[in-house]
Formats: sequence, structure tokens, C-alpha cells
Amino acid sequence: MSRPETIIPDTIPAQYPVIETSPIISGFGRGSSELGIPTVNLPINDKLNSLDTGIYFGWCRVIPVVKENHIVKRNDGKEILFNNGSSLNCDNNELTVLPMVMSIGWNPFYQNKEKTAEVHIIHKFNENFYGANITYSVLGYIRPELNYTTVEALIADINLDIKIALQALEKDVYKQRRHDLDP
Repeated sequence: MSRPETIIPDTIPAQYPVIETSPIISGFGRGSSELGIPTVNLPINDKLNSLDTGIYFGWCRVIPVVKENHIVKRNDGKEILFNNGSSLNCDNNELTVLPMVMSIGWNPFYQNKEKTAEVHIIHKFNENFYGANITYSVLGYIRPELNYTTVEALIADINLDIKIALQALEKDVYKQRRHDLDP
């Protein structure tokens, strides 16, 4: 299937925004290591499960959780430090409302057996923040979930999704919704 043209409406469609708060969980580790596009993984809840699979855009904010740091062993055996966002800081704008793209689906390129929700926060963080919470506002749909023949094609499409999301979030109607997530 080829990538369909993305048309971002000038008004927010009726089914949006979808605003939720979720814990950040450990995923497969592919976003950072294999793709160079880090993602935070979220548990699939009823609201996310009700959305079509595909790529979405919106705003998000990471919220540190006061909790003791601990190690979690992923399915692949790698140990992950859950620091609950304790290393996030205001100086790097890590605690502000930030743009995001979200993938909901089966990741056909990786042949996932479980449906996932992954958010790429469009910001460079200095450290991980597993165990923190994320509040997010899904504002629109970019495209359906696709399969790829190469990892390079997947990366190129993700980068195009990021570009489309940033352009959409510059439209006043979407930009104003950023304040839905202000503390």
C-alpha cells in the first residue's frame, strides 16, 4: 500500500481531542536504537483502542512521578531503569507541552503480536523517563498504518509524519489546543 496524501483540516474533527494521561511503559527499544527516533510506549486503553490504527498528531506533556527508582527487565532480557522522570528539568523545556506524533497499531514491519501505542515527542531529551506519566491530546489523523520493505523507507515516512505534525500544529486551531495540557 502506498502512502495516501495527508490533508489536515482547518477545523478539528468532532472525534478530537482525545485527552488522556497514561504511565510510560517499556517497549521493544527499537525507536531509539534501530530507528534513531525514540518513542515512549503507552498501555492501550479503551480510548486509544477505539481509534483506527495509524499515525496521529497532537500535544503532550511528561509528568514526573514521585516514586523510588527501580529496574524492569524487558521481554528481550534488557534491564531498563525506571527513574519516573526524576531527571527531567525545566531548563531544557522537558516539562513543557511539546508536539508529538503517535502510532497506534500492529507495526506490520516488525510483525507485532500485540497492538501498541507509541508516542514520539518532538524534542531532544537528555535521559529516559520510564515510569513517568504522559498527558497527551490527540488532535488529528495523518495516515493509516503501513508496511515497509526496508527500515530506511520506514524512517523516511516517520520523518515525513513529524514534518506534517509540526506543520499542522502551527495552524492556529491546533496551536491553541496546546493549552489544554497546561498544568
